[in-house]
Amino acid sequence: MSLQVVVNFKVIDETDDWIVVDKPAPLIVHPANRRPEPTLLGGIQLLLAYEVANGATPGVVTRLDRETSGLVLVAKHAAAARLLGGVFMRREARKEYLAVVLGWPRAQAWVCDAPMLRAGDVGDSAIWVRQMVHPAGKGCRTRFEVIERFERRDGRFSLLRCFPETGRMHQIRVHLAHGGHPVAGDKLYSASGSEYLEWMAAGWTPDLARRLLLPRHALHAAVLAVPWAGRMVEWRADLAKDLRDFVAGKDVVDDAEVVIWRRHDYAET
Repeated sequence: MSLQVVVNFKVIDETDDWIVVDKPAPLIVHPANRRPEPTLLGGIQLLLAYEVANGATPGVVTRLDRETSGLVLVAKHAAAARLLGGVFMRREARKEYLAVVLGWPRAQAWVCDAPMLRAGDVGDSAIWVRQMVHPAGKGCRTRFEVIERFERRDGRFSLLRCFPETGRMHQIRVHLAHGGHPVAGDKLYSASGSEYLEWMAAGWTPDLARRLLLPRHALHAAVLAVPWAGRMVEWRADLAKDLRDFVAGKDVVDDAEVVIWRRHDYAET
């Protein structure tokens, strides 16, 4: 039986060399397991069906986690992928993320340059992808600026601009958790990671909703700029609606939406 896959994303900009899209959460970028599931790459291949039929090979240049929304840059062919890959290797690109975090940071702006590595490299970790700050880790650096401090009935929160100057896995989330202000809704780094294990085992539950407040971590890729054809090209994506609603004090999850976030029940049609 064939599956009719529906993938929802917004095209921000497009040329013969690349396409930039605004990815929603919880859409995954690449296939990650054996269970059939819509992916951003699959949706782009369908969108570019004519180009693919004529030899195009779309390749994701800036990958986002499943629960991170925002800008994704995709090369349409191998030559563009090589050129754009070089841009990021030389750190010529500029990225800016928006994050909603727990609490009110003392500083208005600060830098974190704590080194990071995979938690399982220095001890037992039930979660393979979980990262941590450690002196033996690789160097990394993130700048942060507070946009807004606000209160909801469930606590104090801040909206931040985040500027990763390196590209380690989960860098922004780990640096914020290390500083005592984890990203709201972060199953991996809000505490010990037990929320992530519970979610994998049982899906999104009322107890997790009470503890995490959001069904996905509140991180959004808002700005991306790369040098291309002799000039700097910049793209922007407004903060995703669910995160705007959270900042505005609205309830983000209701009973009708919970099924969307169950780990083993992603829509296939």
